[in-house]
Amino acid sequence: MSELFSPLAQRALTLRNRIAVSPMCQYSAVDGLPDHWHLVHLGSRAVGGAGLVMAEAAAVLPEGRISPEDVGLWNDAQAQAWAPIAAFVRAQGAVPAIQLAHAGRKASTHAPWRGHGAVAEADGGWQVVAPSASAYGERYPSPVALDADGIAAVVDAFRTAAQRALAAGFELVELHAAHGYLLHQFLSPLSNARDDAWGGGFEGRTRLVLDVVDAVRAVWPERLPLWLRLSATDWVEGGWDVEQSVALARLLAPRGVDLVDVSSGGLSPAQRIDAVPGYQVPFARRIRAEAGIATGAVGLITTPEQAERIVADGDADVVLLARELLRDPYFPRRAAQALGATIEAPAQYLRAW
Repeated sequence: MSELFSPLAQRALTLRNRIAVSPMCQYSAVDGLPDHWHLVHLGSRAVGGAGLVMAEAAAVLPEGRISPEDVGLWNDAQAQAWAPIAAFVRAQGAVPAIQLAHAGRKASTHAPWRGHGAVAEADGGWQVVAPSASAYGERYPSPVALDADGIAAVVDAFRTAAQRALAAGFELVELHAAHGYLLHQFLSPLSNARDDAWGGGFEGRTRLVLDVVDAVRAVWPERLPLWLRLSATDWVEGGWDVEQSVALARLLAPRGVDLVDVSSGGLSPAQRIDAVPGYQVPFARRIRAEAGIATGAVGLITTPEQAERIVADGDADVVLLARELLRDPYFPRRAAQALGATIEAPAQYLRAW
């Protein structure tokens, strides 16, 4: 029996298998509103057999968008636009999920195919914020350091975005504390030079993440899971590392986080990564073993056999696929055939199965 295609129960929710669609920004929204593109993009992957389909990073504040074309959940109109997408994903047997995010100093930048670096305010850009007034790189916007009121507003924005996610029909939310975005910026000493209660040592640098977790868990139903994406290492000497990731993960489970989605990097242009297949899986394995929390593995997972081995060996509880599911939305069905498992097909497709 395939472990990859065994169900995963978390709280009152059950994933039909261990394949999750990783959140992938589409840079295709106007005023933060998802549209038909997002319905087809996410819906086709639910039809394709994934156990969980996670919508891309939805900004909790307008200034938290990566680009002007990012989706959001900072107002009720956006929640209403997400509702039919979540409903369609659920109707296909997948769990509808969404990632909540704030880009911090990596905000107000161009969509990848439109160039790189900062979007000028005259072209629709905005003033960005960060833990400290240091930019990500030379071509990136110069941030303003958040004060105590600004930090409180960020925490509240994550809380209200979670409430809107629930109203839209999502059954799982993930908090984005990875890839060099705002919560990760507070975690790393490379981007957080504060000397107040949100900086300095480990306790200060992790305070914002824990406050956001507490605020979201307070409004997110007890019956539904809460995940958190974490960059296990900055891949830069003196930055955030796997030891600190393990220590943070140990604090998350008692606060109601059900799984750590383990990625890496994105905090500094100085990072040096040897990106070979499965290169991030050891981080997921270590956090799972040492912190006693479920994990998700990501990064160059491209074959059914590789995904099966990750789950069967206990390296992670789920695998989150991105580029492979862009190439093939029906990868889960192909993987099931390769591994001798089955996924119920929509009635409209039965003649092909």
